[in-house]
Amino acid sequence: MKSFPRIQTTAAAGLLAIPLLLSGCGIFGSQGAAQIDPPPANVEAQMLQTADQVNQTSSSGKTSTENTNQTTVYLKNDQGLLAPVSLNLPKGSKEGKLNQVMESLVQDGTYASSIPEGFQGVLPKGTQVTHVSVDKKQKLAVVEFTKPFMNYDVKDERKIMEAVTWTLTDNPDVQNVQLWVDGQKLNEMPVAHTPLNQPLNRTVGINLELTPGANVSQTSPVTVYFSSSTKSGVPYFVPVTRLVPAGGDTVKAALAQLIQGPVQGDGLQQVLTSNTSVEQVETAKDGVVTVSLKDDMFQPGEKVPAQLLQSLVLTVTENTKSDKVRIWMNGSKDVVGDDNQKYSEPVSRPEALNHIPI
Repeated sequence: MKSFPRIQTTAAAGLLAIPLLLSGCGIFGSQGAAQIDPPPANVEAQMLQTADQVNQTSSSGKTSTENTNQTTVYLKNDQGLLAPVSLNLPKGSKEGKLNQVMESLVQDGTYASSIPEGFQGVLPKGTQVTHVSVDKKQKLAVVEFTKPFMNYDVKDERKIMEAVTWTLTDNPDVQNVQLWVDGQKLNEMPVAHTPLNQPLNRTVGINLELTPGANVSQTSPVTVYFSSSTKSGVPYFVPVTRLVPAGGDTVKAALAQLIQGPVQGDGLQQVLTSNTSVEQVETAKDGVVTVSLKDDMFQPGEKVPAQLLQSLVLTVTENTKSDKVRIWMNGSKDVVGDDNQKYSEPVSRPEALNHIPI
């Protein structure tokens, strides 16, 4: 199986915990209120230009990993959205690696110099990570913080839950997360009192968008990957969770949201055009998901922007148990990205996401 360049492993999204969503509505009720704009007239040129930037940066900004551990953490960008960012942290014991990744989420913390410009951790300044332990049998990570963890703004409560959960569950031994402070298990978050009666997992979503008036109990979550870029023009992927009508095909619903595009004003960029249509989604016995698309923007034999194809792979694997995807387009079973990767053959979900030079 093939892997496209440098994108990070994550688990399937699953169903959102409805009680958690309902209890958190006050925290993120303002999100998703903006309308989704149609793609701009020059979207093709924008997509191709960004694809060129992807190719130019895929081989640049690499850091020697001889004395470092490469890991992905979820940091807040300039728009206030959480994005996975690959960091090179000093090598230490395997047991201490999860402590490191949690410490990297602390604002102006120990690893602040390893964080690219335009990103920051979501944990309050002064927070220390006392311990992170993992029960591999239960796939449960227990992370204990010191009391400064409780000194955050109410608007950051959900971001903290999401960042800690998604960072820890990047580890294949972790599916659920439990939060402790100074030797005491938290039954609710300290500021807005979001319930923590059950361990956190990826069902909490990330960068959750709620449509005003949506009936949460009749919906299911999907997580899609749009693109953004740093001030210096380095592109990166950002996951967004949206709610769609329950009972439908999850992958098709996710791809429909990817085609619909990002919300106006959130700093995200269109990946697929509104002219794209999903002709078929099939899962083979070996677990490979085949996505057949139609988009008259691309001619037979023309290389497709790698950014578009990588976004599809991330979105599909985020919403299924499979980590392998093949993409066919306009009836062609020979789809090559402008990174020279053949995406019409099974492509594995990548092991590292968003390498951004410091």
